[in-house]
Amino acid sequence: MKTKHVAPVTLSIASSFDNIELAQFVCDYVLRPWSLSADTTHAISMALREGIANAIKHGNGGDAQKRVSLTLQVEGDVFRMSIGDEGRGFEPENVADPLAPENRLKTSGRGIFYMKTFMDDVRYDFSLGGTQVVLEKKLVAEEPE
Repeated sequence: MKTKHVAPVTLSIASSFDNIELAQFVCDYVLRPWSLSADTTHAISMALREGIANAIKHGNGGDAQKRVSLTLQVEGDVFRMSIGDEGRGFEPENVADPLAPENRLKTSGRGIFYMKTFMDDVRYDFSLGGTQVVLEKKLVAEEPE
């Protein structure tokens, strides 16, 4: 790895699904110094996309006047992204289990499950207004062949 620290990079984007690509581009740029495996890169990408999509759809209700904040940083070998919305918040324990038989055929409701699957740590902060989800992933450089 070339560097052990990336100072926080923060974006404030309109609640538009088109902006997910911008967030993805910035995330890829921040992680460029690391030689990450395809699995790690995919995991971070999926969690980022799900987190921002949830902030846009559920947090901000698709209101393009509301903002989604994204902060990306690396400390040591941990990549952290924080995604915030301007919504009313929610109760994580009240979110339906996507693996329950009655939910398996639903076309939505898997975002939180995917974030928890792809990242090492997922936690919520409701103290700033809206919802802020903090996702962390340990960065492991791919071994040279």
